[in-house]
Amino acid sequence: MDWLVKMNSAIDYIETNLAGEIDINIVAMKACCSSYNFQRMFSFITDITLAEYIRRRRLTQAALELQNSDMKVIDVAVKYGYDTAASFARAFKTLHGLTPAEAKREGVKLKAYPKISFQISIKGEKEMDYRIETKEAFNIFGIETNCSLKGEEGFLTPGQLWQQCHSNGEYERLYSNAGDLPSFVSQDLCKLHAVENYRKSEENTFPYMLCAFVSKNSKTDGYKTVHIPAQTYAIFPSEGFKWDDDFYKVLTDLQKRFFSEWLPTAEYERAEGANFEIYGGTEEYGYIELWYPVVKK
Repeated sequence: MDWLVKMNSAIDYIETNLAGEIDINIVAMKACCSSYNFQRMFSFITDITLAEYIRRRRLTQAALELQNSDMKVIDVAVKYGYDTAASFARAFKTLHGLTPAEAKREGVKLKAYPKISFQISIKGEKEMDYRIETKEAFNIFGIETNCSLKGEEGFLTPGQLWQQCHSNGEYERLYSNAGDLPSFVSQDLCKLHAVENYRKSEENTFPYMLCAFVSKNSKTDGYKTVHIPAQTYAIFPSEGFKWDDDFYKVLTDLQKRFFSEWLPTAEYERAEGANFEIYGGTEEYGYIELWYPVVKK
């Protein structure tokens, strides 16, 4: 299938350039999508960031070269993108549990992270409920942060933004300013939701916002306001779940199944644009809808 060919072409590019420069934009181009879409899709499917996958593959190849050649440690370090032997040694020991010099000894244990290959797997899991809906343009407002696509320190994760807003009272304040829900969503839903990729951001980051829909009685002063153009969405609803026990698993399972099961076989492809986490439920039991912008192939 086209999706598999594109994804595996991206991985082949990475493998070819493990000992050189890997341009994430070229990786994404091989998969025929944006850098943001490829990195988010990769992390949802594999449970690690693209940057971490590349790091593990490079250190796997570095270990093989240390064991099977006479190359000096510093030469292997430079070959696989490390400026100094010390930084290489730290990364190597974190992954393999021993130093590069120790890796040269016969019989030592090393870790090998193999090349990823994408394929369609028939798992026999239950069917996926979804619907395709086109929404007219609307506006949202809320509290935003920039998140790292590489898992770098110094950035809030989406989960940390939610926690921060609950702890400092910003969640309750945004809720009180939200106003009415628009007519194009169920009136049983919550007033606050989340959105990402709704504007351009710095390389290897993406914007994430706790948001409300703008209505006539919304109070938007002091908040970031964003216009969302008309778009067709593939919408994936969850079953009910307990907030405290199952929230993260339900969310990540929906995200993973969209990218690994639905998208590879659908007559649609992921479009550029904002994708939403739409929330509903009660204080005890939750409900999620994921809205992904799509276009017909």
